Amino acid sequence: MTEIKRLFDFPYYQLEKFNLNQALVTKYNGEWIGTSTEEYIAKANKISRALLRMGVNPNDKIALISTSNRTEWNIMDIGILQIGAQDVPIYPTISEEEYAYVLNHSESKYCFVSDEEVLAKVNKIKDQVPSLQEVYSFDQIMNTKNWSELLELGEDESNQGEVDRIKDSISEDDLATIIYTSGTTGRPKGVMLSHKNITSNAINSATRLPLDKGSNVAISFLPVCHIYERMLLYMYQYAGVSIYFAESIDKISDNLKEVRPHVMSAVPRLLEKVYDKIIAKGSDLSGIKHKLFYWAVELGLEWEPYERNGWWYEFKLKIARKLIFSKWQEALGGRLKVIASGSAALQPRLARVFNAAGIGVMEGYGLTETSPVIAVNDMRNNGFKIGTVGKALPESNVKIAEDGEIMIQGPQVMIGYYKDEEKTKEVLTEDKYFHTGDIGEVDSEGFLKITDRKKEMFKTSGGKYVAPQIIENAIKQSRFIEQIMVIGEGQKMPAALIQPNFEFIQEWAKRKKINLGSTNEEIIKNRDVNDRIQEEVDFYNERFGKWERIKQFRLTPDVWLVESGHLTPTMKMKRKVIKEKYQDLYNDIYEVH
Repeated sequence: MTEIKRLFDFPYYQLEKFNLNQALVTKYNGEWIGTSTEEYIAKANKISRALLRMGVNPNDKIALISTSNRTEWNIMDIGILQIGAQDVPIYPTISEEEYAYVLNHSESKYCFVSDEEVLAKVNKIKDQVPSLQEVYSFDQIMNTKNWSELLELGEDESNQGEVDRIKDSISEDDLATIIYTSGTTGRPKGVMLSHKNITSNAINSATRLPLDKGSNVAISFLPVCHIYERMLLYMYQYAGVSIYFAESIDKISDNLKEVRPHVMSAVPRLLEKVYDKIIAKGSDLSGIKHKLFYWAVELGLEWEPYERNGWWYEFKLKIARKLIFSKWQEALGGRLKVIASGSAALQPRLARVFNAAGIGVMEGYGLTETSPVIAVNDMRNNGFKIGTVGKALPESNVKIAEDGEIMIQGPQVMIGYYKDEEKTKEVLTEDKYFHTGDIGEVDSEGFLKITDRKKEMFKTSGGKYVAPQIIENAIKQSRFIEQIMVIGEGQKMPAALIQPNFEFIQEWAKRKKINLGSTNEEIIKNRDVNDRIQEEVDFYNERFGKWERIKQFRLTPDVWLVESGHLTPTMKMKRKVIKEKYQDLYNDIYEVH
């Protein structure tokens, strides 16, 4: 029986236990094409044999840059790892300058790209990367080498013995991958993760997956260059789950209906958008349907796990599920049992309403440096509590430092930062506890709660501490507000930069017969809009101490995007960048002239 110690053991384990016909499934030219477990392994071995023939040695680095998740990525991953080389997944949306930095810092020998858009960016900086020998693409592109050339080169099995010898020599503690964090400040850091870091995390996370092994389907669309989705792909392989790769974020709702998954991952931003769309559709209903819809939503917002609200609530919920929530489930494919939510804090109301609807949203917590999961909720065995990120995974020791910082020790904690001993020593103690940089607490039942980012907390000039994330998560519940960043370090009061939800505001204005003008610039200057958002801010301010309340805000005309630099690829705000972009608004608030 295959024992899983290295990442490339996962497909072999799957072959022995489940031998799936549809292990990895990608849509090509409108048709879902499946790759069986056997084919997956056979192709990975071809890649390994080809890479050896191309002169790739153990510890060489190979970059993978893909705009969407796809079967080829996974085959390349296993093929690279089997010969002791390491892959370097790169976010496709980062700048050309960052491409050059990561490729140079990692000294990548080859680079595999998904499509023309990524290829164009790599070609622009290729001359700046002396280590880079060749670029291959997954899509067929004129005048570009294609990854299928490796499959042909690897057809000849005469050097399979060499592949097997190298595989056997690889230890679970060896480096598997370098993941460059998208960092909200400064240069990205290369996080070195070993085979053990990620295999242990996948196997321990599987203990929280409430599905029978061997008979379920997952849909994958969060970027696989991020360790969160990548670890889940290994976990799915371990649990015998067929993985379908969504075409794109734009087509996710069609893909959900086609694939009808049992499990998927999401970031809170996506769940917020799904919820807003559902509410918008409900607003369009009239008469009894409108009343029933909002009755179900109100009921959902009161949901508590383990039927704690009593039999009368559960009776009403049964009716709400039949009449209203069943349609929510249908929109997500009709079979979805669990959504793993990570990368940012989930608003409790979303956890309540989705779980009430029978869609099990389970919030977890982790970092790239912890491969990534530290803790996650689980509906079974009293392992679920709203407003927390669940209990720590098996083998994980969580402790809270004197200043409230969460520290973690366990098999998932990284080796260190690539070529940066100094930064590694800053975050790793001698007994291998990792400083997460997050502030939190563990309650009497062992549930972990995150309260803020240590670096993001600030002091006003009056000496009062403000935790911006808590305030932001509360105010972001407003349908008028898409994004909010609380500011005020060293100033006399907290204030906020707000990106309005332009789509919703236009609908609201239509209902109220308010003329907004045609551009975002005109919308943010509109007195009615500003007054309405002031009402929202006032409402949420009531939850906070006087020193924490937002005293002033300014609206921004731009939609905050990854592409325009407002957000990291995992949708976290780049606070420094946002402040710089809107320095004039900041100066206006604090009358800095």
